[in-house]
Amino acid sequence: MLHLRSLKTRNLGPLDLELASGECVSLQGPSGSGKSLLLRAIADLDPSEGDILLDGRSRSQVPAPQWRRKIGYVPAEPGWWASRVDQHFEAWHRASENLRTLSIPSDCGSWPISRLSTGERQRLGLIRALSTGPQVILLDEPTAALDPETTEAVEAIITERCRTDGLAAIWVTHREDQARRVAKRHFRIIGNGIVQA
Repeated sequence: MLHLRSLKTRNLGPLDLELASGECVSLQGPSGSGKSLLLRAIADLDPSEGDILLDGRSRSQVPAPQWRRKIGYVPAEPGWWASRVDQHFEAWHRASENLRTLSIPSDCGSWPISRLSTGERQRLGLIRALSTGPQVILLDEPTAALDPETTEAVEAIITERCRTDGLAAIWVTHREDQARRVAKRHFRIIGNGIVQA
């Protein structure tokens, strides 16, 4: 499904990686090693060299907005640009099931962004990315601000979407136990490359 070919970011590469439909892989590495930059490059948010293919189509052949719908990126601190929560969603009604699963009140769409806690912002950032129906999701420490129960719920949502919808995921985490729970293949950044752990 997703194929990185000789991909180079500011401090990583060239990298080659293939990700199959329904597969979740973990990515670990020291702080500052380039994990977030790699995810941003795959999502076409930061410049990179080399090529990325999705279902055999090169990133260069796909308009950037369309690429970013197919490859969802969930940063460690999601961005918010409007005043209300629901203004950040293309279709707010698509969020309802995940709101319940992640213990967020269903009326939060009318809330001002300033009302949200760090954990609520993180959960809503994930829900927003999933609501566009991506084929691939790039997760940058998506549970860093969450308690164990909510962390488990996030892991369950991604696992289920991979299993039933064929969602593919790259999950950046500092936690070895989480990497083992969510992924079958594990990668680590060493120097300017990635190796399978």
